[in-house]
Amino acid sequence: MKLIDISHVLDEHTPVFPGDYQTALTLVKTVEKDFFNSYLLQSCLHTGTHIDLPLHFLAGAQTAAHLPLEGFWGNGVLLDVRGEDPIEMKPAYHRIIHEQDVVLLFTGYDRHYRKEEYFTRYPAVSDALADFLLSRDIRMLGMDMPAPDHSPYLFHMALLRKGIFVLENLTNLEALTGLERFIVMALPLKISAEASFVRAVCLAPDEAGI
Repeated sequence: MKLIDISHVLDEHTPVFPGDYQTALTLVKTVEKDFFNSYLLQSCLHTGTHIDLPLHFLAGAQTAAHLPLEGFWGNGVLLDVRGEDPIEMKPAYHRIIHEQDVVLLFTGYDRHYRKEEYFTRYPAVSDALADFLLSRDIRMLGMDMPAPDHSPYLFHMALLRKGIFVLENLTNLEALTGLERFIVMALPLKISAEASFVRAVCLAPDEAGI
């Protein structure tokens, strides 16, 4: 098997959603002065590659630390939706998407990751596809863009109300094209919060098909 990294680097240059706190990753102790290196991270949790949990919109929901780990991995399905805006429903999705799958939207929009338009001009999921994904009771919805919809984020809220986690700001999804099967893993920190940074990866058969 092989691991495919679908996460962005988290550093002081990581772009943040308009209005969020700017990320700061600061070297506060150094080997030269203190005999060891130590960094201080200050950041909103909805920065870089991260996962949104129901507590993001639902008062009283569980934090990342209290949710079962089983919810953060599963069989992956890649939808190549490059060039679509909105992202439309297709008949083939009835066949390839199953209950508890992890669906990844490959839009190619991660190429704009450090540009101003990244947070404003990304494509949105159509109402028809949104309704289908909700009805399929998928486990997670991931995408190489900031969100599956725009303000007022009705689809976003509907996903979280159903307990479907939202995996945002992915990258390198082109590496999954042509794979018939793979596993997606996006484990959060054991943190008492409504979201978490994740190192999102995919586990796929190696070239020998093992």
